[in-house]
Amino acid sequence: MSGTWKRWQDWLTVVVGVLLFVAPFIFGAGAGTPAALTAYIGGVLLVIAAVWSLSSPSNQAAEWAAVVVGALVFIAPWVIGFTSLTPIAWSAWIAGLLAVVLGGWVLLSGRGRPALAG
Repeated sequence: MSGTWKRWQDWLTVVVGVLLFVAPFIFGAGAGTPAALTAYIGGVLLVIAAVWSLSSPSNQAAEWAAVVVGALVFIAPWVIGFTSLTPIAWSAWIAGLLAVVLGGWVLLSGRGRPALAG
């Protein structure tokens, strides 16, 4: 439990999720548009995955959740079709890429893996 609430990558993922959530308000996207809903849902899911990872740093499933949510947020502008809404699309691309990089960083660094006995 010594690493609980201390991993900077997860704290940064929380910030990325919050910024993604507020992006529609900043860029004036309508509340019911697919772009805004993607930002709201993606932002909340990134924050949930990051807090889950912060609270139990040895659980790799939390990091994988952040990576998967990040990948989905990244491809959302093309799949849902809001690439023409440039500020929101760029918000999704940047947030998704950062979530994948930060989550992958933790997974590849092996910090969350339990030590082998013996």
